[in-house]
Amino acid sequence: MELTLNQRDALTELINIGYGRAAGALSELTGYRITLEVPQVTIHRIEAIGPMLEKVIDVDVASVQQAFSGAIAGSAMLLLDEQAALTLSRMLVDEPSASRDFDSGAREIITEVGNILLNACLGVFGNLLGVQIDFKVPRLHVQSIRSTFAHAVDGAEDTLRYGLVVHTRFFLKTGDVNGYLVIVLGITSLDRLLSELERWEARGGESGA
Repeated sequence: MELTLNQRDALTELINIGYGRAAGALSELTGYRITLEVPQVTIHRIEAIGPMLEKVIDVDVASVQQAFSGAIAGSAMLLLDEQAALTLSRMLVDEPSASRDFDSGAREIITEVGNILLNACLGVFGNLLGVQIDFKVPRLHVQSIRSTFAHAVDGAEDTLRYGLVVHTRFFLKTGDVNGYLVIVLGITSLDRLLSELERWEARGGESGA
């Protein structure tokens, strides 16, 4: 399955709105100006995403995962390789001499970053598309990409699963960090999302509630 140009542009616009809100919340939280860059969104069968990401991330990843349910259901995750997660946590607290290990302090920071980012993006989906989305508590895991995706889809009822993949870049005054945002959906939820997206476009892409 491939997104049309209009669908890709609309999804990119929605995620840009969510990223703008997340960057504002992170900037307020840390006291530093933070921006998030969003290239275009791509869609892949879930079984293809792991091997695709393993080509660019060949180490364990820190993943903040958040399940969501309602009119659109699935699992969202922020993926950072372990070193990138540690670097980002240092940048956010402006402590370059902090521990070289991805310790409990760094884990807490990255979990909060993921919580803010995922809630902002999924919240935009819910608000602008006019659908109800309920969130579960985000969880952080450090494991291989293969295990990450197995964990994310474990127990899902819809076997026809797709993932929206967004290459993410955090920009701070001290540098930038790359990662990935992945939103995993079953075919029913994906169809609903695309249908609601078309309605949103027909309304002129209103900024919504």
